[in-house]
Amino acid sequence: MTFLDMLRDASTRNDSMLCVGLDPEPSRFPGAMKGDASKIYDFCAAIVDATHDLVNSFKPQIAYFAAHRAEDQLEKLMEHMRRVAPHVPVILDAKRGDIGSTAEQYAKEAFERYGADAVTLSPFMGFDSITPYLKYEGKGAFLLCRTSNPGGDDLQAQRLADVPGNPHMFEHVAKLAQGPWNTNGQLGLVVGATRPNEIERVRAVAPTMPLLIPGVGAQGGDAVATVKAASIGGGPIIINSSRAILYAGQGDDFAKAAREAAIATRATLQAAARG
Repeated sequence: MTFLDMLRDASTRNDSMLCVGLDPEPSRFPGAMKGDASKIYDFCAAIVDATHDLVNSFKPQIAYFAAHRAEDQLEKLMEHMRRVAPHVPVILDAKRGDIGSTAEQYAKEAFERYGADAVTLSPFMGFDSITPYLKYEGKGAFLLCRTSNPGGDDLQAQRLADVPGNPHMFEHVAKLAQGPWNTNGQLGLVVGATRPNEIERVRAVAPTMPLLIPGVGAQGGDAVATVKAASIGGGPIIINSSRAILYAGQGDDFAKAAREAAIATRATLQAAARG
């Protein structure tokens, strides 16, 4: 199955738009795990076990593992997710953005070492920074398009004078991704949840593309407004929540608390989709 096949299957099977982001911070771990980086796998695996029937994807953020020399734990976690929830796609949040042989190595890392189904990328260096990932048949790639951080305005919100219609840069990225760059049919876009009106503008340009939308939960994104904006056009929707689910509980029952938070978030998204 391609990444998009897996995404659609998991979305239907689990009746979900929810992606659980796996951003392990040992300083926030519960109980006896607190501060112990050797427990990153144990913590994340417990979250996966508690939520895999509620999500349409998981999104481990590689920096949270690499900062603690825990890449081996990430490999182990990827294997665990394949074993426990083989139908749920895994998006490696790496935000790579290089060219040539370096990009080829990053693609190999994401898809061969870790076995991810998709990866996040920065498109700033252009199409040749994306090409090595598209050579992996059936694998997905999400391009940063309109992010929710304040500094996103520095580039993404600027208008392009040399492009017909003078679109914003983020609109131009969406148009390229929807069109000539999508050579394997598995591209998607990253759009922050804190700007629903700009999600609508992305959807106007790329109505059928999958959108990966971080920012719901701890970052303050409005789930209802986000779903309504993203639903325009009918493309797949992946709404990520990380900290609000991972750290919902601080006791030995942290996985149960995470499950309850995931159930509540999924229900909110379902209600928004029903209008």
